[in-house]
Amino acid sequence: MDIPNAFVGKAKKPPDEEIAAALGPTAKVWFQLVEWLAMDQGVAIQEWKSISPKYGWSLRLKLKQRTILQLSPCNGCFRVAVILGDRAIKAARESNLPKSLMKLIDDSPRYAEGTGIRLTINRVGDLVAVRKLIQIKLAS
Repeated sequence: MDIPNAFVGKAKKPPDEEIAAALGPTAKVWFQLVEWLAMDQGVAIQEWKSISPKYGWSLRLKLKQRTILQLSPCNGCFRVAVILGDRAIKAARESNLPKSLMKLIDDSPRYAEGTGIRLTINRVGDLVAVRKLIQIKLAS
């Protein structure tokens, strides 16, 4: 079941207070991930986008011009979307990622730009897998 974006129907980017309110307890997890990306991985460019009000808003985090991941705020949680190219998929298979994450990668849709992985983040422990995926993506 796909959890809807918290800002479906909004024509303008929601202010930080509304984002934090929608995320609820996971707001601190969101900000922890964004800070880790900027401070430890150099992924500091933030770009809010909405392709249409019917899809809501998402935050793209970039390293130079390269989109590393996309965060979508939901009510009480958030989604992380990462696209892995062939080299990153190969590196993921050779890593020690959990079997459940490897199954998700195997079952994820394949696009011209790579394999699209989407994870729902509900608690700080969910960031372990996201961090590993990001490190694999950045190394490939």
